[in-house]
Amino acid sequence: MTTSTIAGAARVHDSVVDATELPRIIQVSENLYAAAFSLMKLLPARFIIDRAEAAGQLRPGTRIIETSSGTFALGLAMVCRLRGYGLTIVGDSAIDRDLRTRLEMLGATVEIVEYAGQPGGIQGARLARVEELRRLHPDSFVPGQYDNPDNPGAYAVVAELIGGTVGSVDCLVGPVGSGGSTGGLAAALRPADPALHLVGVDTHGSIIFGAPDGPRTLRGLGSSIHPGNVRHAAYDEVHWVTAAEAFHATHALFRTHGLFMGPTSGASFQVASWWAARNPESTVVMILPDEGYRYQSTVYNTDWLREQGIEPAPAPGGPLTVAHPLDAPPSWSRLLWARRGLDDVMMPEADA
Repeated sequence: MTTSTIAGAARVHDSVVDATELPRIIQVSENLYAAAFSLMKLLPARFIIDRAEAAGQLRPGTRIIETSSGTFALGLAMVCRLRGYGLTIVGDSAIDRDLRTRLEMLGATVEIVEYAGQPGGIQGARLARVEELRRLHPDSFVPGQYDNPDNPGAYAVVAELIGGTVGSVDCLVGPVGSGGSTGGLAAALRPADPALHLVGVDTHGSIIFGAPDGPRTLRGLGSSIHPGNVRHAAYDEVHWVTAAEAFHATHALFRTHGLFMGPTSGASFQVASWWAARNPESTVVMILPDEGYRYQSTVYNTDWLREQGIEPAPAPGGPLTVAHPLDAPPSWSRLLWARRGLDDVMMPEADA
């Protein structure tokens, strides 16, 4: 490559946010592509702040208050530090020491809440504390990642990137937490590809797709509340995966493809690689939300895995297809959601 070609292909970015918010598009097999993010939640964090500034909801000195125990907190902290906004993050014990250190180094105040039987589990407790803080600071701004339509709206630019590199997409696979990435990408891609097959990846203990509430070792996807940004009727298929299966897939993603990613990326890879192998004529894109550096002392650490009683292992034979969310066993399960609303799926007569 000549110097002039290099100069023409490069540009100086305004900030680290501008430089890293978009994914790399990587072909990992003949028909499977990865949208691999360094920190996916940086994109909606920046977009929500942009929109709030444009609407006059933010001004110098405004404090931003949000609930998150993961990458959305880090994305917000980066944006707020660069733009001079104070930030309070309400999280729980899922905020590990290293993440809390990074948040506080970026100037964020971190509050940790405990579950005391509130509706909606620990996420309900966090949201209740955010509401208390909002009342105490009426001039504050709450991004509200679970219900703010600017969360899914942020992913239109990623859809453009995918369309310009991969072309037409037959199937999109991604983990579901707030519903922003899968729902936003599907909404942006379907005008060009109305038949796009959307596969949501959840975990046992999450109530998003009608399974019973319970503890979740696999974090970063799933929820103990029903986020408003999860549009159930957008999904064609839903999978529930276990921590042991997703951790095995996370390791396999690195060993096989050199992609050092987090466990939600492993869960996405687990389902997407299975789907792509069974549909070889289809173009499949999987969402990989973040890199693996935050998980070196956990998911990638054999001592931690042993302490948790987890032996990473694949699910032999692939997922079990079930007819109802309550029929899903505590192993990799799959339901043909068929773009139905949650109430329609949960009705017993829906299976008749």
